[in-house]
Amino acid sequence: MLGFLWSRLCGIDSSVRLRRAESTRRVLSLELNKDRDVELMHENGVNTLDIEPVEGRYMLSGGADGIIVLYDLESFSKTPSRTCKALCKVGKGHPDVHKFSVETVQWYPHDTGMFTSSSFDKTLKIWDTNSLQLAEVFHFDGNVYSHHLSPLATKHTLIAVGTKNPKVQLCDLKSGSSTHILQGHRGEVLSVCWSPRSDYILATASADSQVKLWDVRKAAGCLKTLDRFNGEKSKSSSEATNTAHNGRVNGLCFTSDGLHLLTVGTDDRMRLWNSATGENTLVNYGKVSNDSRKGIKFTVSLGCSPEFVFVPYDSTIFLYTIHAGVKISVLRGHYNDVNCCVFQPHYQELYSGSKDCNVLAWVPALREPLPDNDSEKSRSKVHLHPAFQDAWSSSDEDG
Repeated sequence: MLGFLWSRLCGIDSSVRLRRAESTRRVLSLELNKDRDVELMHENGVNTLDIEPVEGRYMLSGGADGIIVLYDLESFSKTPSRTCKALCKVGKGHPDVHKFSVETVQWYPHDTGMFTSSSFDKTLKIWDTNSLQLAEVFHFDGNVYSHHLSPLATKHTLIAVGTKNPKVQLCDLKSGSSTHILQGHRGEVLSVCWSPRSDYILATASADSQVKLWDVRKAAGCLKTLDRFNGEKSKSSSEATNTAHNGRVNGLCFTSDGLHLLTVGTDDRMRLWNSATGENTLVNYGKVSNDSRKGIKFTVSLGCSPEFVFVPYDSTIFLYTIHAGVKISVLRGHYNDVNCCVFQPHYQELYSGSKDCNVLAWVPALREPLPDNDSEKSRSKVHLHPAFQDAWSSSDEDG
């Protein structure tokens, strides 16, 4: 790190490389924060978390008890030991509380004045943050597994919704109605995710083992149905027979640049796809244990080199390099299965929710002092990490 600082001071390197180096170091040193806890508010498992992207200060949680909690992650106390307090909650006494398990919560991407929630009570609800009152509610025929608003769209306010019905619903915040549906899946839709690269590209995952990419402006069906064999198993196979996993596909996440899509399925596999061509990149992550009947909420890093993915694995969280598939570390601290995790890119922190009712904070470790012995051998032990190998290249300067 001193080398990066000196190069930056001398004008040899750009600030981008320095920022990426420090962000990567912080992610590689993540550990359970023993000085900070998140106030225990849920009586049942925590299913979903979301941190607002504007300031990175406020976090939502949704639980199997139907409760939604809003936390303040910022500290004003100047002391290392603190509790992330719950500012407010939509609890059992609230007239509009969800009747069953909350599966997804999400902030409105452009400001903190509004957030959304969906539940097994077959509803998607739009909330006014300041008053905690309902602004809109959408009703569906079956359980709602997942919903998502585009993180960058300015020309539309569509919410993609995955339910027990194989048809993907698109709801419009402006009109307050379901604008149209996307037909093609043959099983319940367990996860939906908008691309962070294009306003109109949507990925959907289903219990029918398929992952589909859509351009929602086109009415003639999906763009691609992902094929884990890249068309080599049977040259005569059609898109209708393509499968992304040998089992239910219950998790989706685009990489931060939107160029690739990660999927997880109940075949205990995670796959990386080229989002432009639909090609399976064949990165091998090994076994990724997953027997959930619902959606899995996993997340990726931002501003690192290489980039990382955080995946719930039983009661732990596995950290992999996205493009090499190398397992870097295992985060242990929960007492039951982890349902969700969310990355805070401003400070490279991670928050996770579990069936044990807890939300845990994972933060970068403090720097360890260099050893007294300044030999080449000791320096290499301190600085060498497999994720850093071949990580810094001239292409990183493009930012």
